[in-house]
Amino acid sequence: MPSAGAIRTSGYALVLAALTLSVPAVLASETDGVQTPGAAFDLSHWKITLPTDDDRDGKPDEIDVREIQGFAHPDFFYLDASGGMVFVAPNKAVTTANSTNTRSELRQMLRGTNTRIGTSAPGNNFAVEARRGSDQFGAIGGKLEATLRVDHVSLNAGAPSKRAAYSVVVGQIHALKYDSTNSGFGFGNEPIKIFYKKFPGHQTGSLFWTYERNLASDHPDRADLAVPVFGFTWDSLEDPGENGIALGEEFSYTINVHRNTMYLTFHNDRLGTVSQSRSLVRGADTLDNPYSYGGDSLYFKAGVYNQCSTRTGASQWYAGCPGSGDWAVDKANGNYAQATFLRLVVGPASAPD
Repeated sequence: MPSAGAIRTSGYALVLAALTLSVPAVLASETDGVQTPGAAFDLSHWKITLPTDDDRDGKPDEIDVREIQGFAHPDFFYLDASGGMVFVAPNKAVTTANSTNTRSELRQMLRGTNTRIGTSAPGNNFAVEARRGSDQFGAIGGKLEATLRVDHVSLNAGAPSKRAAYSVVVGQIHALKYDSTNSGFGFGNEPIKIFYKKFPGHQTGSLFWTYERNLASDHPDRADLAVPVFGFTWDSLEDPGENGIALGEEFSYTINVHRNTMYLTFHNDRLGTVSQSRSLVRGADTLDNPYSYGGDSLYFKAGVYNQCSTRTGASQWYAGCPGSGDWAVDKANGNYAQATFLRLVVGPASAPD
């Protein structure tokens, strides 16, 4: 891994020249005594959503591309002493409008600092090759590569048998939500979310990913289909033991959307490499959208999306996880999720081996 003073390069060749001119050269800046992640990582194609509301507008704070390279938060987004980029999200904090879960999470911004391109515009997102008008998008496909360790998941859950309990999402592809009668599907679903889930008292946790059937929110068949990688999926109460990933143990993932297929690679030095793939233009099963995500606008996300929601109810997403909203208290009680990224690179898709 490069030293903390070395930028880990990424990005798309077509905008490299513009980025050279527009991105501040922040190599070792500090914010309130905390070294910024931008001192070691190229964040020139990312903005971040935080579990804070410092401007008191009732929404999570966001730091845009122009500011993020020189930004750190002492509790929720910072560079640690070894040069790792740390993301933290308590169980209870402000959430985005369509979620009950907190996050300290990056959102891919293909436009870089060119705000003349709207966040939801094709130029700021990618599409599969088969999508109508795919040549108008910022990219056809793309690749996200990460090496990380999950440091902590919530130690407590009011409904421990719920799927979301004790889990965190550390990477995903998200589709834009918009009026599907005008262009594309626009249901705002996720063709992939990478989960880590560990029960208290278990030796290790499970790493798995989910594919969401690309259907409208009120469709009875809309559901997440889980695929195991190391250990089990969310439906098992067993300790994966030697087949799982321990807290603090490094692993890596690559999401490579090449042409119309999502190619996945997961690696752990102890457990080896797992390669999987899924078409994004053919439904995963007979209940799925027959064209999968072939009509969507897509973007990568990475960081910590804490699945231990404090909300209660019948849904498997409502685990009733405790949280006070006071970070010092919630940290002391273990009611938060945390991950440290040692490598994070986003760029163009590549042909699979």
